[in-house]
Amino acid sequence: MLSKLSDDIKQYLLITSNYWAFTLTDGALRMLVVLYFHQLGYSALEVALLFLFYEFFGVVTNLVGGWLGARLGLNKTMNLGLSIQIFALVMLAINPEWLSVVYVMCAQALSGIAKDLNKMSAKSAIKKLVPEDADGVLYKWVAILTGSKNALKGVGFFLGGLLLTLFGFQGALWLMAGMLTLVWLLSIWRLKADLGKKKAKPKFTEMFSKSQQINRLSAARLFLFAARDVWFVVALPVYFVSELGWQSSTVGTFMAVWVILYGLVQANAPKVTGRNMALTQSKQSALSWVTTLALIPAMIVLGLDSSFSPELILVGGLLLFGAVFAINSSLHSYLIVRCADSDGVSMDVGFYYMANAAGRLTGTVLSGVMYQYYGLNACLLVSSVMLGIAIALTKRL
Repeated sequence: MLSKLSDDIKQYLLITSNYWAFTLTDGALRMLVVLYFHQLGYSALEVALLFLFYEFFGVVTNLVGGWLGARLGLNKTMNLGLSIQIFALVMLAINPEWLSVVYVMCAQALSGIAKDLNKMSAKSAIKKLVPEDADGVLYKWVAILTGSKNALKGVGFFLGGLLLTLFGFQGALWLMAGMLTLVWLLSIWRLKADLGKKKAKPKFTEMFSKSQQINRLSAARLFLFAARDVWFVVALPVYFVSELGWQSSTVGTFMAVWVILYGLVQANAPKVTGRNMALTQSKQSALSWVTTLALIPAMIVLGLDSSFSPELILVGGLLLFGAVFAINSSLHSYLIVRCADSDGVSMDVGFYYMANAAGRLTGTVLSGVMYQYYGLNACLLVSSVMLGIAIALTKRL
């Protein structure tokens, strides 16, 4: 069956399989670290600090990784990401008595580098496998890759908890490292050499995009993801536990299900928006969806100030926000791949996802600060303001 497929389809399936395998270990590792170190008695702040380098190095990696992809080839950056993740897993699989906050932060930094190398390589590679005039096919492939990644990340949350129960912290890490090593060896053997390599070796200073369109799209992405994480990452889970009395396990399960549903909507975004859109239509569609999204946090604030059940308002509002946000994210992911320069595509894609990582980092920090001093409503209002800025930037595409 596979022998009858075209070489491009085979390459797409291999890239997607790499991405899926990596995403499962990434989601599982996050849950393993949170649960295991919570069991060891680490405070919530100490557990949060474990992921600080993970997010920070995402900003750096996307910027430098795009340049490396254009210089070395996307096959090499994807395989490098897989190998770094394997090393990070093995780093953590040592005697638990030797683990410290700083040591785990360094391991998480490597995992963050690996994740963004893998993501940048996968998204960029699709551009090279789809004909220039096949916008509908490109949108469909990007949506499937993006949506399946997020759905599998949610599955990874469940997997992490299950592996911790069945095999313990060290056993789970060794099992994931072994699985990923097999994927890495297959990728080295089968992934096309020099995929996405720029014809002329790019200079280091070319990492920063010179295209106004890419810059505006990247800035819009930054505010889009900051607007999500300013209330989703810290404020919402803490509110569920402290104000609504939810158990930690209930919060974790709800978040995992939300991420899975979010990914499924992303994967099916072309069916909602229509996949055979010209570039101009895609930009107009992105503007319409982000405008709709900006209204939702403000509506949740009004609902929380009313006599309705805050639990019902938040759960319903989060599900609605997730669905509309997923469409926005898929449209954005398609637009950056579509607008990126074919020669050295990874440089534009890397710059764009650098902005994405900066948005996540900004939103995460603001989520803790705003919630601690001003509460959940303030986080939601800041989210709407940020989405308003994203609207202004999207209008100028």
